[in-house]
Amino acid sequence: MTPDERLDATFTALADPTRRAILARLARGEATVAELAAPFAMSQPAISKHLKMLERAGLVAGAIDAQRRPRQIVGAPMAEAVGWLEQYRQIWERNYGRLDSLLEELKSLENQAKKGKPQ
Repeated sequence: MTPDERLDATFTALADPTRRAILARLARGEATVAELAAPFAMSQPAISKHLKMLERAGLVAGAIDAQRRPRQIVGAPMAEAVGWLEQYRQIWERNYGRLDSLLEELKSLENQAKKGKPQ
């Protein structure tokens, strides 16, 4: 999978609220499909479909622990997505910084005009 394909898979997986809730649960610790399905009003097979999407994106990995098959969160794909978003955050931060400077300049000019205006 190319980096762009991994990023696409990550954002596709994150686009669903159920999958984000599963990730939030797994961020607290590993869990089985049954444990992950418990808070949702959907079947375990439906949760398994969501898990497959998360596993395809590399956001979740499975393990074998005796009779259990717990899933755990994997941070690398999320870190890649955050890195991708970070470059845009920096662009917007620079844009807002320039806007703040312009607003301060306009405010200063307005204050100077008020002081120079006869009453």
